[in-house]
Amino acid sequence: MSEPGHIELERAVDSIWAGRRHREDYGDLDSLVASIMRDGLLQPITITPDGMLICGARRLAAIRKLGWKTVNVWVRSGISTPLGQLLAEQDDNLLHKPLTRTEEATLYAELKALMAQDAAGRQEASRFTSKQENPRSHGAATVAAPQKGETRQQAALMVTGRNSYTSLERINELQQIAADLSQAEDVRERASRELERIDAGESITGAQHRIRAAQALAELDTLATDPTQPAGIRDAAAAGAARLRDLEQTARPADLQRLAEIAVERAKTATKKRPNQLASARLRAVEEPVREFLPVRSFVYLWDELSTWTERYDPTAIGPALSNEQWVMFEHAVTMTIAFLDAARAARNARRDTA
Repeated sequence: MSEPGHIELERAVDSIWAGRRHREDYGDLDSLVASIMRDGLLQPITITPDGMLICGARRLAAIRKLGWKTVNVWVRSGISTPLGQLLAEQDDNLLHKPLTRTEEATLYAELKALMAQDAAGRQEASRFTSKQENPRSHGAATVAAPQKGETRQQAALMVTGRNSYTSLERINELQQIAADLSQAEDVRERASRELERIDAGESITGAQHRIRAAQALAELDTLATDPTQPAGIRDAAAAGAARLRDLEQTARPADLQRLAEIAVERAKTATKKRPNQLASARLRAVEEPVREFLPVRSFVYLWDELSTWTERYDPTAIGPALSNEQWVMFEHAVTMTIAFLDAARAARNARRDTA
């Protein structure tokens, strides 16, 4: 028996080829194998006339596990375009074992691209429709391709049943980083691990924060080891990288990303004087009462980083834990900060009064 649009026939199992499938994890096949052994193949797999698998990857894997030489198949000739094949695979996936989150994202990315390509093709075709066939046509497109947001929404709904394109786009970004050979090897490996964590149910947003922090850390490492960079930049980059590595296991992902980006900016704006130039500057400072200050921009980055430091430490733990030397250093820093605040406030008020 066959369904409309299908031709049912017997096909050699070895002649069926799967091509590139979005499902990579077939899950536990034992129950499916047992069901086929007990009841037979209740629903034939679907292929194109040249033997390419459209629907039934898990059933085909179970059949091969059983050692079958031939199998009943449905042959469909109406699914010829890449978009049609992808939609058929997506429909089959929704009816059977769910895709993992990263498999969903891979299917979403390709479906989105093919939908945009299909719409663009229809739009182009409409431009060459004669006025007799379409009296409203004046040479311009009358079939508008969907907007970028619309395509993303449609693709996400088709793959997941939800308007979840933001999460899928974030996973796609991680997939691109994992495959991008221009990224540092450590960053690519981290991106691959983050994708595994996502499939295990962990936060996509947290993964995105961590991988961006990893990219910033790789940039700091590059700056710290680049002999063409001034010594000040190399030193600042090395210090920033060391601090980030200390915080990787304890800081919140969002905080880690923010601190990493600040560290990169601080390293890039660090003094570009070489050690001998710095020594000369110190000698001049002894002879002349002139001090060289860091720019306001550097101050803003510093206090952006420190703005929430009191929320990240427990004073009841810090107080007893510091040594006498550390406590004196801490009190001195606070005292000097208060003195700086008073001086800066006075200058600010004086400028406001004269404005």
